[in-house]
Amino acid sequence: MNWQKFPKPILALAPMEDVTDTVFRRIVASCARPAVFFTEFTSVDGLFSRGREEVIRRLAYTPVEHPIIAQIWGHTPELFYKAATLIAEMKFDGVDINAGCPQKNVTSRGGGACLIQDPPLMKEIIAATKEGAGSVSRRIPVSVKTRLGYKKISDDWIQFLLEQDLDALIIHGRTVAELSKRPAHWDKIGAAAALRNEMGKDTVIIGNGDVADYADAVKKCREYGTDGAMIGRGIFRNLWAFDRHGISHMNDSKELLRIMREHMRSFEKTGRNFAILKKFFKMYIQGFPRASEIREQLMKTNTPAEAEMILNTIL
Repeated sequence: MNWQKFPKPILALAPMEDVTDTVFRRIVASCARPAVFFTEFTSVDGLFSRGREEVIRRLAYTPVEHPIIAQIWGHTPELFYKAATLIAEMKFDGVDINAGCPQKNVTSRGGGACLIQDPPLMKEIIAATKEGAGSVSRRIPVSVKTRLGYKKISDDWIQFLLEQDLDALIIHGRTVAELSKRPAHWDKIGAAAALRNEMGKDTVIIGNGDVADYADAVKKCREYGTDGAMIGRGIFRNLWAFDRHGISHMNDSKELLRIMREHMRSFEKTGRNFAILKKFFKMYIQGFPRASEIREQLMKTNTPAEAEMILNTIL
């Protein structure tokens, strides 16, 4: 995979915890696929611990999901090297360093957004990841997904990352402190793209934050000069968000229910906690009489079988 060879704008599905697993990525691909998929973020510590068997499930994927990038997080350069080597051996199309996640279970371990406050460590991590990504027969590209700063927007942080000669830089247009409580600063993402140009770098710039669908992504990329855009929570509002022609079936309740049943059956085969699946119910159960009541019933279920019994009564 070569980020430079993608037709622009480059659209990607954002890595989201307990959302973008192999099952959901295949669901999205069957509706309207992005140019690039990302895995859920995966701990480099976990990949080389006694809990490895559970953690490595996050890196499961099927051929239909190519091109796919594995996103990893942590704070130990040596483990990033080992993880990147493993990811290259698993024939992923790229590896992405998570340097923006604000969740406490990540930041409390020194990973994710914490790296914004420690550029020297981040430099070591990027170098180790690059080395690991090129340690097998083929080199895979290395990217970073980050935010504009920690407590405040930091141009220095973005410049520092551009100096690392990454293949791609994905910028969530908010600071860590802002979480998702205010509109994304797309003007600052655009400023990062302009800085890239001034510096004469080849790093692909992908903007992230408040992107609704393909048309919205194209508009933002043209206005702010980015090479692409990433859709995150927007996929919950429109499973067909990546459709280039604006086609969507979110008003077709029968189609949504059909997809939901497919989703549940595939998810059950993964052996993961059924509770994870419940965050998708609101997306699927809508647009018909008693939808809210049925959602409440589904939220009380404990197994896919129980949920499918309710679904069958609707169908």
